[in-house]
Amino acid sequence: MLLIPAIDLKDGRCVRLRQGELHDATVFSDDPAAMAKQWLDKGAERLHLVDLNGAFAGKPKNAEAIQRILETVDDEIPVQIGGGIRDMDTIETYLDMGLEYVIIGTAAVKDPRFLQDACSAFQGHIIVGLDAKDGRIATDGWSKVTKHEVIATAQRFEDFGVEAIIYTDIGRDGMLSGVNVEATLALARAVNIPIIASGGVHNMNDIKTLAPLYSEGIEGVILGRSIYEGTLDFEEAQRYIDELEGI
Repeated sequence: MLLIPAIDLKDGRCVRLRQGELHDATVFSDDPAAMAKQWLDKGAERLHLVDLNGAFAGKPKNAEAIQRILETVDDEIPVQIGGGIRDMDTIETYLDMGLEYVIIGTAAVKDPRFLQDACSAFQGHIIVGLDAKDGRIATDGWSKVTKHEVIATAQRFEDFGVEAIIYTDIGRDGMLSGVNVEATLALARAVNIPIIASGGVHNMNDIKTLAPLYSEGIEGVILGRSIYEGTLDFEEAQRYIDELEGI
């Protein structure tokens, strides 16, 4: 199972939000590239970037910080990014920069044809981000909760060639209240697309709960506030996964 540190970018700095509220941000570092290096040195096998300004503006906003992160990582591990990705040109630009995966969220829900075209044009590089509250998908930087149900929406993407789905329970994101395992597992069992859990990880208990579910289709988990505030020791968690997998 992949343990994926998150670096959320706002105004060029590394921050974490509570429940997706842009005004409720905690700044953890003024140097996102140094933060990326820290997670790389601690054994991370992938990084998760979010352009928060881009998510709300609908277009990329933190290109300079993203470029510095990529230069620091220097192709040692894959990096994925989400936030404000609404067109093919943005996807191509990000992939040309050196990002391995591009996460399409709002645009995938509003325009499934765009998602299908992106998967066809950039095979193996497209991840879908499904953010939900009470089983309903939220869009536009989580500012709007739609009538679309998570599982039904994910099943529509089955044949598109989506690399993975990141499922975030926005009611738990940044709250350290524990992963919504029940909803994440239900989604994993309903589709053949690998699922990456997100939102609410607090401590090792969450890792120990999720790890056995790899065989059920939960491929990884994104770690945010827990590893920044120290309720979860990333190196300890990575060692646990490595031992479990016999590495």
